[in-house]
Amino acid sequence: MTSPEPVHIRDESIRLGQLLKLAGLVEDGAMAREVIAAGQVSVDGAPETRRGAQISAGSIVELAGQQIEVVTGEAEIDVPW
Repeated sequence: MTSPEPVHIRDESIRLGQLLKLAGLVEDGAMAREVIAAGQVSVDGAPETRRGAQISAGSIVELAGQQIEVVTGEAEIDVPW
């Protein structure tokens, strides 16, 4: 299995529905609500069915075989010299 893709957030936590949209795993809030309610999303290996669940930095979220890791702070930008 490949390592999870990092998703950077500004605060210490983020709601699950917002995280899925931020990571590009779903197109909108309605789609987030559907996949979460259907039990298709896991957080740290356990199914999560609450769209408003607070997800903290360091958590691993999975949907349809895609994994993301929540990271606080700004993403590093690789600038060519």
